[in-house]
Amino acid sequence: MKLAGVNSCTTWTLTSAADADGAAVNTDIRNAEFVFFAGGDQCRYARWKGTALEASVESVVAKAGGAGGGSAGHHINSPVVYDACAGSVTTAEALADPYDPALTFTTGVFEWPSYAGVVNDSHFSARDRMGRTMAFVARAVKDGLAPGGRAWGVGVDEKASLFIDENGLGTQYGGDAYVVLGDHQPEQATPGKPLTYSGYKIWRLVPGATYDFADRPACGYYRRSVTQGVADANLYDGTPESCAPGTAALNESEPNDSRGSADDATALVWPAALAGTLHSSSDRDYYRITLASGRTAAVHCDTPPAYDADLYLLDAEGRTLQRSVNDGSGSDEAVTFTRTASGTGTYYVDFEAYSGSGEAGYGCTLRQS
Repeated sequence: MKLAGVNSCTTWTLTSAADADGAAVNTDIRNAEFVFFAGGDQCRYARWKGTALEASVESVVAKAGGAGGGSAGHHINSPVVYDACAGSVTTAEALADPYDPALTFTTGVFEWPSYAGVVNDSHFSARDRMGRTMAFVARAVKDGLAPGGRAWGVGVDEKASLFIDENGLGTQYGGDAYVVLGDHQPEQATPGKPLTYSGYKIWRLVPGATYDFADRPACGYYRRSVTQGVADANLYDGTPESCAPGTAALNESEPNDSRGSADDATALVWPAALAGTLHSSSDRDYYRITLASGRTAAVHCDTPPAYDADLYLLDAEGRTLQRSVNDGSGSDEAVTFTRTASGTGTYYVDFEAYSGSGEAGYGCTLRQS
């Protein structure tokens, strides 16, 4: 695999749970910058709960590294793991009986920042797994596996990646992903009986879209239900319910290459998310914001590996107040600014291509203190 910025890779194959306590493997993991779990059998991974390996992987993330994986490696990276230790389950089987003997979970393997209450699923659309994720979510709510009586399913399509940064902002790459929220108790989730659950809230994340797991959105979803084990039609697409004024997300609308054509982000309720793409090497995207006296704005932009971009914060006249120009494709950019003048001022976020371009999306977060 040709991965930008990677100059070495070590592969470990562990054949027993006891291997997870080995000194050599844990030394290599702790020295790593990213740990990738291969596909295969997440039940084997779940047996590493409580081992030295679990702590070693957590130490990588704690030092600003990363963890992830594909298929089974995706499953193990959620706090509620569908472990498949009693065999796999299909959508039809899970909806017919959400307590099917093959529907088993392990909790407490990895708890990542901003990712509480989540159960992952993989090969999502290709293997028609929306229905079984709905069953996973209903079980997590019913059995108290997720805190606060709410659970989120995160299903990622094949050849797609959902990258979540240190601030909890998820950005979608390569294909689609889905976030499925269950925020109430199921009407029927009983062993031996078909599932009934009304009003799942579903966000479809296309390439370039973002989802803030730290400040999870309260709008932008479509709804689907399951009645007596039968799911609504058209589970994988829907018209999002419109957000009230003060939505927390904004996708760019071209042309927005100048202050005069800037996308209006002044109505966003912060923390907020901006998303777009830099289609050409001369593309620049402008967003208009406002900031009150004594308030500090923090802007953080995640740049995809396809290009190098720079971030500027401008005043109402177009003068640069702060800039971030880190070198290298995929380098993130961040600026902060405090308004000391009285009243409220207008400012512009300018995110522009420096080297390269492409259809891969970027995501920016706006925070205020």
